[in-house]
Amino acid sequence: MHVVSVNLGRPHFADYADAPGGTGIDKRPADGPVRVAAPGPKGTAGSALAGDAVCDRRHHGGTDQAVYGFAREDLDAWGAELGRPLRNGVFGENLTTTGLDVNGARIGELWRIGPGLLLEVCGARIPCRTFAGWLGETDWLKRFTRRAAPGAYLRVIEPGEIRAGDPITIVHRPDHEVSVSFLFRALTLEPELLPRVLAAGDALDPEARETAVKRSSRGPGRT
Repeated sequence: MHVVSVNLGRPHFADYADAPGGTGIDKRPADGPVRVAAPGPKGTAGSALAGDAVCDRRHHGGTDQAVYGFAREDLDAWGAELGRPLRNGVFGENLTTTGLDVNGARIGELWRIGPGLLLEVCGARIPCRTFAGWLGETDWLKRFTRRAAPGAYLRVIEPGEIRAGDPITIVHRPDHEVSVSFLFRALTLEPELLPRVLAAGDALDPEARETAVKRSSRGPGRT
């Protein structure tokens, strides 16, 4: 398991971007090492990666969306379906990985990357209008949602410097059932799963936890 590329985005303007400052979704592999540190709270802070732009800070970035990881294997699967090659970073991911089941990772799982960086899996990427406009594929949001392989949001537990080729080691894996894919399904097409995501405890993205708590308080079978 290792990092194929570390990807950084610069702001560019497009009519599909939700933020007036543009979008940083077009991420490109960095040539050398990149410093990664906790960015601060959502709404004021952006990416954990030095040099990476987050333009819409209302909905992206901050402590619980500090780093976004996506598997090279999943990019290849989408590329085969779409009939075009997909380069590293094209889904807006900061880390393109290989050999790691990103969507099967459990909330609270800890990844050591390189000698210093420690990341915690805490959420699932929910596709937005900017993502759909950038990809330019018909019914993209529905197709991406049906696959339930969204990639993982991670928070920074210990800062560090990373680069392409760094090994990834899973140093802790919780024993609950709440994987990235499970959480995504609960937040999208299968809301009846929401009460079960609370088993992930404090590691769960606070926004997802709030959604799950509201669902649980309404009781089963109610929307």
